[in-house]
Amino acid sequence: MRNSVRELTVDLGERTYPIIIGQGLLGSYDLTPFVQGSQVMIVTNETVAPLYLESAKACFPGRQVDTVVLPDGEKYKDWQTLNLIFDGLLEKRHSRKTTLVALGGGVVGDMTGFAAASYQRGVPFIQMPTTLLSQVDSSVGGKTGINHPLGKNMIGAFHQPEVVLIDTDSLKTLPSREVSAGLAEVIKYGLIRDTEFLGWLEREIASLVELQTAALVEAIYRSCACKADVVALDEREGGVRAILNLGHTFGHAIETFAGYGNWLHGEAVGAGMMMAADLSLRQGMISEEDRTRAVRIIDRASLPARAPEGMTPDDFRRLMAVDKKNVDGSLRLVLLRALGDAVVTDQVDVSQLDATLRAFCVASEGVNG
Repeated sequence: MRNSVRELTVDLGERTYPIIIGQGLLGSYDLTPFVQGSQVMIVTNETVAPLYLESAKACFPGRQVDTVVLPDGEKYKDWQTLNLIFDGLLEKRHSRKTTLVALGGGVVGDMTGFAAASYQRGVPFIQMPTTLLSQVDSSVGGKTGINHPLGKNMIGAFHQPEVVLIDTDSLKTLPSREVSAGLAEVIKYGLIRDTEFLGWLEREIASLVELQTAALVEAIYRSCACKADVVALDEREGGVRAILNLGHTFGHAIETFAGYGNWLHGEAVGAGMMMAADLSLRQGMISEEDRTRAVRIIDRASLPARAPEGMTPDDFRRLMAVDKKNVDGSLRLVLLRALGDAVVTDQVDVSQLDATLRAFCVASEGVNG
């Protein structure tokens, strides 16, 4: 028997869909009401498949359920691996009424969503995220895509899922490093939009690191609610949705420099948020107290506090120049006007940006990468 289930809605008119959160949902929650046809293709990876694939299949009674198992890792988020999904769909003769299911973390979710957006010009898909980062961020909002050697997530599409099913029990098998990476995105919501949540996180961060269920459910629910609100206001990131990228311009540069997968996405975002807070202080937007508070909560989640060893300010500038948030060659960053109040700006003092880059490009023992 399941414990209580919490639900919320991403309100996008005809593309509106529910997010369902609870314990023990994989294998027990009937998802067939969200499947239009008779065929289902579950896409997962080599790590997740032995743990949860059979349970996921049980969510689709009476349907033809096929599977594609991808190699695990950010470095496989590319065209070649994406084609494995299309190969499986075509070999099993899946029609345009098939439903794809993403069972795994952010890489699986992004690639499955992109395949769904592309296969026969678009088919439905379902998100079943199994990492904290994917549960609170990448599974919600319809961003899908793959990486290019010159830039992260530069090729993709907006394609909303039919439903997001979040089973908190799947977090029990996560390595501690993956938990910390997920907490980066949780903390982000407090920094950009919800100071009450930020205060709650400061009190409960130890419980989250220890994967205490009640704290996890609350953090996932509040994170998803925040993202759902922002996505409902700006589905395709023409305005306010860009605040969800706090720390991401710096973070994507770190991931590209280090080589995809050597730093986890959340680790890079954690360091990037510290850099954004530092630059916000230098720009006169937040106080030293606010910067310290932001850095402290990120540090308590055991996230890196420096760029990878060997990375220089020039490396940052070169890689940040190809960020997708840039417009007409102008660098756009998400900074903090205050805790809980983020802003997208292209009015960045170059000398202050350089000072932040120099401060974080310091070789440091113990830094991931």
